[in-house]
Amino acid sequence: MRRRPGIAGLQNAAATRDKFRLVGENVAKVRTDVMQEQLATFRSQLEEFAKKHKSDIRKNSVFRQQFHEMCAKVGVDPLASNKGVWAELLGIGDFYYELGVQIVDICIATRSLNGGLIDLLELRKLLCQKRKADLASLSADDCLRAISKLKVLGSGFEVFSVGKKKLVRSVPTELNKDHNGILEQAQARGYVTVEQVEKEFSWSTGRAIDALETLLKEGLAMIDDGHRDGKRRYWFPCVTLSSDATGGSEGKS
Repeated sequence: MRRRPGIAGLQNAAATRDKFRLVGENVAKVRTDVMQEQLATFRSQLEEFAKKHKSDIRKNSVFRQQFHEMCAKVGVDPLASNKGVWAELLGIGDFYYELGVQIVDICIATRSLNGGLIDLLELRKLLCQKRKADLASLSADDCLRAISKLKVLGSGFEVFSVGKKKLVRSVPTELNKDHNGILEQAQARGYVTVEQVEKEFSWSTGRAIDALETLLKEGLAMIDDGHRDGKRRYWFPCVTLSSDATGGSEGKS
């Protein structure tokens, strides 16, 4: 028969486990210390990089996005405060706060047309026009970062995806899956009809009309009854294609 380990054997085993645990804790601490030291070094180098390339970061939207990505990897948020070392180094805090104010102005100015829902790319284009700047000077990423700062105002600003588009919502409208589905469908021509919605989603007429009328009530849609087929078109300015494209689609319908 195998002899069971005695008290001394159990004690030795426990002592050995404690030693291994202590060794493991020491190794983990050393690794943590090394990583923290490396991060501190990298942050210091990042500051030097920012000083050296300050002009490029402020003027080049692609370079600015890449700089933000580098910062994120080491836990640095240049936009966390409008004051401090990064604001002093780059002034990009002021850049994004100014951009945020302009975004609010544009969203308010276009709300009567789009119901408070605007395509991110359209918003970017209008921002460049307002700033009298080249389109390349401002990226969609810049717009997203500025909008993220507006959330602290509790003003209802939000970015969400509908199909391949990103839409910016500036009013606290609650959209469900039915509404999002219709918005995605409308991207093809800029409008939908009740019959198209019924066919696309296999909905009843009542469900299609209810969803469309809700979007109309929220100011996100406009109606067009001037067609020979007698079918009402629900147009969605927030996802409508360019005027030439929509005109061509409508001519073929």
